[in-house]
Amino acid sequence: MADSLAAQIIAAIGGHENVRSLTHCATRLRFELVDASKVDQNSLEHMQGVLGAVPQSGDRFQVVIGGGVATVYENIMHLPEMASVGGTSASGDGQKSNADVKAEARSKARGKVAWLDSFFEYLADSFRPILGVLLGASIIIALVNLLISLDVIPNDEASAGWVFVKAIWKGVFYFLPIMVAYNAAKKLKVDPWLGGAIMAILMTPQFTGLMDAKTTTCVENAALGTKSCTASIFGLPMALSDYSGNVFVPLLMAAVLALVYHGLKRIIPESVQLVFVPFFCLIIVGALTAFIIGPIGVWVGNGLGVGLAWMNTHAPFIFAIIIPMLYPFLVPLGLHWPLNALMLMNIQTLGYDFIQGPMGVWNFACFGATAGVLFLAVRDKDKDMRQTALGALAAGLLGGVSEPSLYGIHLRYKLIYKRMLVGCGLGGVVIAILGWLFPSVTAAGQTVHGVTTTAFAFTSLLTIPVFNQMWVYAVSIAVSFLTSFLLIITFDYRTPEQKAEVLARKSANQKDAVPSVEAKGAAPAAATATAAAAATKTEAPAAAAATDEVNAPVAGHVISLDETGDPVFASRALGEGVGIQPADSTVVAPVSGVLQTVAETGHAFGIKTDDGVEVLVHVGIDTVKMNGEGFDVKVKANEHVNAGDTLVVVDFDKVKEAGYSTTTLMTVLNTVAFASVTPKTGVDVKAGESVIDIQR
Repeated sequence: MADSLAAQIIAAIGGHENVRSLTHCATRLRFELVDASKVDQNSLEHMQGVLGAVPQSGDRFQVVIGGGVATVYENIMHLPEMASVGGTSASGDGQKSNADVKAEARSKARGKVAWLDSFFEYLADSFRPILGVLLGASIIIALVNLLISLDVIPNDEASAGWVFVKAIWKGVFYFLPIMVAYNAAKKLKVDPWLGGAIMAILMTPQFTGLMDAKTTTCVENAALGTKSCTASIFGLPMALSDYSGNVFVPLLMAAVLALVYHGLKRIIPESVQLVFVPFFCLIIVGALTAFIIGPIGVWVGNGLGVGLAWMNTHAPFIFAIIIPMLYPFLVPLGLHWPLNALMLMNIQTLGYDFIQGPMGVWNFACFGATAGVLFLAVRDKDKDMRQTALGALAAGLLGGVSEPSLYGIHLRYKLIYKRMLVGCGLGGVVIAILGWLFPSVTAAGQTVHGVTTTAFAFTSLLTIPVFNQMWVYAVSIAVSFLTSFLLIITFDYRTPEQKAEVLARKSANQKDAVPSVEAKGAAPAAATATAAAAATKTEAPAAAAATDEVNAPVAGHVISLDETGDPVFASRALGEGVGIQPADSTVVAPVSGVLQTVAETGHAFGIKTDDGVEVLVHVGIDTVKMNGEGFDVKVKANEHVNAGDTLVVVDFDKVKEAGYSTTTLMTVLNTVAFASVTPKTGVDVKAGESVIDIQR
C-alpha cells in the first residue's frame, strides 16, 4: 500500500526527527525544522496533493496544500512517529496545542531585522486563527445584502428575524477584540484565556453602562460620528469608548500583559502561580487597559482612520492604484496584516472601509492569471497543472483566498507577475476613475470617492454584494481578471525550459500509454499494421540523415547534470544531457535543425532536427533574471540553423558579477523516444565536438 500524503510529506521534510513544530493556516502547513537543508523540495513540489513548497528564513518551511490543509495537518499529527513532536503544556496536563509549540520554537530572531520580523509574525498569528470565522461572517453579510437588494427580505431593524440574522455575523465583529486578545496572548506565551478575559472587561454591560452614568461627561466627535466620555473612578479620570470591533487595543494590551505575566512568574513561587499570576494580571493589566492602553489604542485607531479617510478623499488614486500594485508583494511576505488591521479599524471608527475595493482588484488579477494558467494546462494536456490551477481558482473565486494561486503557481513561474501586475494596474485605474465619477454614499450620508464596504470581506465572487457602488467594483475586478487572463494565454507564463519540461512529461506519458500489441493479443492484421508503421518510422530518419550525436554548444569542461547544481536538470525531467563549464563566450548550435524556441533573454534555445531529436541549450543557471543583459542573440525563432552556427555571444564575466552560474546545460528533451542517450563527461572539448551519443 502506498504511503499516505501525510507520511510522504514528513519523509520529504527530512523525517519526524527534523520537525521542531508544525502549525497550519488557511492553506499552508508551517514547519519549524531542525535543519532546513534536509528538505527534499523537488519531491514536495511534484507530490500529488501538494500545491507548492516554499523555503522561509531560518529553518522555517511552508508546504502549500490548499483548502484541505486542516485534514492533512490532522493526518500528520496522528502519525505514530509524530507523537514525540511537541511536548506537554506548562501545566503538565496534556500535549501542547500547535500554536503553543510554534510560539516556543520560534524564539530566535528571523530575518535581517529581528524585531520587525517578530512584529509581523505577531500580527499574523493574532489574526490567522480567526480567518475562518471572518470569512464565514463576510459571506453571511454578502448573502443578506444580496437578498435585501433583490427585495427578498426587508431591511427592517424592527423585525425579530432580521435582528437574529444580524446577530449571527455581528457577534463575530463585536467580540473580535476578545478573539484577537486570545490569539495575541498565546503568541506571546501567555495564558490565552487571561488575555481574552482582560479584554472582556471593557465589553461587559457594567463597563459600557458607565457611559450613561450621571457623573460621566461626554463629548460628540462630529468627524467620526461617535462620542467620547470620561468617568471618575476612585477620583481618577477614565476615558470611556466603545471597544467592540477594535483590534489595536487587544494587540497593545497583550504586549503589556506578556511583560507583567512573565515578570510575575519569575517572582511568584511555582507552587502558587496558578492562583496568583492570573489574580495580579487581572488587577494590574485590567486597570492599565481601562485607564491607559484602551484610550491610547482608540486614539491610534481613530487617528489612522481619519488620516486614511483624508488621503482617500484628497488623493483617491493613491489607494486605488498603489494598493493593488503592492499586494502581490505584501501577501507572500506576510506583510499585508497591518492593512487588514486597518480595514477592521476603518469599519469600527468610520463605519466603512475603502481599502478592500482596490484590494479586490489585485485578488481578481491574481485569479485571472490562474484562470489563464488553467486554460493553457487544458490546452497542453498538462494534468498536474490542470489540477493545481483548478483547485487554486476555486479557492480564489469562491473563498477569496489567494495563497493556493501564489504558492502553487505564481511564485514558481515568475513570468506570471509581469502579466498579473498589468491587470492590477489597469483594474486600479478603472476603479479610481469610476470611483471618482460615481462616489459612494455612506449610511451616515457622507460622500466618499471610491468603493466602500461596511464589512470585512474576503474578496470573492460571493462577497461582491457587500460593496457600495457594486457595479463599479464589479467592472473593476472584471477588467483586472480579464487583463491577466488574456495576457497569460497570449504570452504564456513559462520560460522555454519550463515549456520543454511539460512537453517532455507529456511525451513520456504518451509513450507509457501506448499498449503493447503482443500483450493485448492483437489480431494478426493489427500486428501487421503496427509493424508496417514501425518500419516506416525507422526508415524516416535514414532519409533525413539520422542524428546519432549532439555536439558541444560551447568550449569548456563537460560535467554531468548531477554536478550542475540545478535540481530540475539533475532530475532528468528535461531529459538526459550534460553541463559545460564554458571557456569561450560564443554559444553555437549543437545540431542542425529548426529553432522552435528562442528566449527573449537569450539564455535558452530549443532546436528540433529534421529526424525528430529535440535539444535544449540553456546558457547559465537562473540567468533568465538578467533580462538579456550580457546576451547578444544572433538568431530568431523558427529559423533553420546548421550545427556550428552562432546562437548567442555571452559576456560570462557579467553573468558571474550578477551572481549566477555560467554552467551551460544541454539536454535531449525527448530522451524517452530513444534506446539510449549517453553523455560524455569529465573531458575538455571545443565547440562542435561530440558530447552526447544517441542510439535508436
